[in-house]
Amino acid sequence: MLRARPHDSAGFTLIEVLVALAVVAASISAIGALVAVSMRGTQSIERRVAFRETLRSIVPLADRHDLQPGRATGTTAGYGWRIDVAPYVSNLVDPRTATPWQPQSVVITVRSPSGQLLRIETIRLRRRPG
Repeated sequence: MLRARPHDSAGFTLIEVLVALAVVAASISAIGALVAVSMRGTQSIERRVAFRETLRSIVPLADRHDLQPGRATGTTAGYGWRIDVAPYVSNLVDPRTATPWQPQSVVITVRSPSGQLLRIETIRLRRRPG
């Protein structure tokens, strides 16, 4: 005597398997996108840290007491840099006033190998000669 088996206990249907595969594929795709975003963020942070460290090594050049008005250029670790020093011109500073200090405008420009540009403008006081 043969008994008929009910259809509910026959296992997974093809539709159920396809739905499960679609859910797994969507999950893997989302994880892959997160990993890609994380890697891009890490690379961006690494580039910024390298840029800042290079800048940090260049800034002391502008603090030298013997730095004269004019332009100094160079390359450090593949980063091109330029330091421009000029007398500071402002309505707040009267160049005819006899003071022991002379304000100078210092502009530091650094270009990364990728072309990113960073510019720092500052003022420093330099003791007037003699």
